[in-house]
Amino acid sequence: MRLIGADGQQIGVVTIQEALENAEKAGLDLVEIAPTSKPPVCKIMDFGKFKYEQSKKEKETKKKQHVVVTKEVRLRPKIEEHDFQFKVRNARKFLESGCRVKVSLFFRGREMVHRDLGFAIMNRFMEDTIEVAKIEREPKLEGNQIIMFLTKK
Repeated sequence: MRLIGADGQQIGVVTIQEALENAEKAGLDLVEIAPTSKPPVCKIMDFGKFKYEQSKKEKETKKKQHVVVTKEVRLRPKIEEHDFQFKVRNARKFLESGCRVKVSLFFRGREMVHRDLGFAIMNRFMEDTIEVAKIEREPKLEGNQIIMFLTKK
């Protein structure tokens, strides 16, 4: 195995027994840093300190991760013009803030006969948000609703 000393200096390729003896002389632990490399890399260090530093690095990477939030905009086949524009403005705000938008259009009872009206409304919604959004999933009929997903460009 390749051994790195407590001060960070490379000692070289040694046997496991020699590495353990060096670690014992220094009063520290032998920690395997890169097990997949050929030969494996080990370092003489305090194992508790190593675990602490690893947990700090994990916390830092979690802070930097961005979770994608999905917001939903619900439409109806008989939606009025002002209500439609209001929903479009809300969807634009959601997209600009980095959220993913689920647009769903619900049919009740006999409204299912006029599915073409529902698809027309969804296509119009796409056209009104196309400057800020890209279509992640095309409008698709699922049961008694049409669903479409939009994401920020």
